[in-house]
Amino acid sequence: MSINAEEISTLIKQQIANYEADLEVNDVGTVIEVGDGIARAHGLDNAMAGELLEFSNGVMGLAQNLEESNVGIVILGPYTGIKEGDEVRRTGRIMQVPVGEGLLGRVVNPLGQPIDGKGPIESTKTRPIEAQAPGVMDRKSVDEPLQTGIKAIDALVPIGRGQRELIIGDRQTGKTTLAVDTIINQKDQDMICIYVAIGQKESTVRGTVETFRRYGALENTIVVTAGASDPAPLLYLAPYAGVAMGEEFMYNGKHVLVVYDDLSKQAVAYRELSLLLRRPPGREAFPGDVFYLHSRLLERAAKLSDALGGGSLTALPFVETQAGDIGAYIPTNVISITDGQIFLQSDLFFSGVRPAINAGLSVSRVGGSAQIKAMKKVAGTLRLDLASFRELEAFSQFGSDLDKATQAKLNRGERTVEVLKQGLHKPLAVEKQVMIIYALTKGFLDDIPVEDILRFESEMNVWLDSNRAELLASIRETGGLPEASDMNDAIESFKKTFLPSNN
Repeated sequence: MSINAEEISTLIKQQIANYEADLEVNDVGTVIEVGDGIARAHGLDNAMAGELLEFSNGVMGLAQNLEESNVGIVILGPYTGIKEGDEVRRTGRIMQVPVGEGLLGRVVNPLGQPIDGKGPIESTKTRPIEAQAPGVMDRKSVDEPLQTGIKAIDALVPIGRGQRELIIGDRQTGKTTLAVDTIINQKDQDMICIYVAIGQKESTVRGTVETFRRYGALENTIVVTAGASDPAPLLYLAPYAGVAMGEEFMYNGKHVLVVYDDLSKQAVAYRELSLLLRRPPGREAFPGDVFYLHSRLLERAAKLSDALGGGSLTALPFVETQAGDIGAYIPTNVISITDGQIFLQSDLFFSGVRPAINAGLSVSRVGGSAQIKAMKKVAGTLRLDLASFRELEAFSQFGSDLDKATQAKLNRGERTVEVLKQGLHKPLAVEKQVMIIYALTKGFLDDIPVEDILRFESEMNVWLDSNRAELLASIRETGGLPEASDMNDAIESFKKTFLPSNN
């Protein structure tokens, strides 16, 4: 077998022509210090802020401090297997989480990994956890109501889609219950919900998920949880992961509600990280950028313009106060960022007024324009009535004789407080809220004993469903108030059938 020189040269030329030199360049650094969930690495000169870095044992880290001689890295996982001298390499990716429909009904950690034992998440799309908030021209004013199903909120401090409303109060005053009931009320309202649990016990989160499942709200809800036993970086990242998942739906024209439960624990986790990274402490040892930590998160809540699909992302951040001190550092920071606050008071809670909403300190700055006309009409004087009742109540304790007008105000105030009470996990449709508040403000409840008010309401709702369904449908579909004669006739007709408990 003979091979001539020409064939050899042709073969060599083909090989040269087809030769591809794929160069792979990796930025690799060396760990020079590690401890308490923080590592410092030398040699990562091109690392970006917020970039994911990979240690030699597969654990991921987040580049936080970009200094001249080293990079401060927050370790997102167990750090005991990382030691001085280990390699750490750049991934070129900013921190991202999976997003999309596949996350609905699932419980995930802040990295988007499932922790509910239901197998992997079917999602091909990711979003960076840090994103720029929509600009002024990309937004429109809040004009659609977010019905919470809670009378005291929908009547006194209404929330609109795209709003940021702070829920603030001491521990064990019913903050989480407000959020859970609001999410339960969204199951038929074309709203996707994201519940971010920060620093809670796993058993508590499991109970909340079970409540969603029991009331049929889990199918349209994503639960993001960073437990009390998780490292501080995950508690810091959890709200950003939640809002990134919500933005995917918002930019596709859908409506999203994100609950951050609670941002006080996120601020404490961020303080821990900052002090370990040797950032200078400020007031109460929090870093100087703790305001920016929350503002860049909450500014991402928006009602998008019609040109961008008209989607919305509503934020309900929680902040825990100490002994009702809403003038503390983190509470005042978040109050100044949000569009209003709902203040839950311990004294009211322990006296049996639940939800324990303090109407005097609670406000919604933009929600009024989203409130349906019917509710705006019937609840217009409710806040003033409640405020004057609280003052008169304090005055009447001195035991002086009261004139008839003052006594009438006190009687109406007692019934107002009673009407605004609500049972656990019993959100109420807005049309039924309108009916009971109309009955209250028009004096139909003045002769009903206070202890019978809640029974009157529940029996009236059942009666209206059976006998005046068209009246309820009219309020629900038009948002307006039906003729006063029709409303009065319905309430009077029911009242004739109602038997007070002392009969």
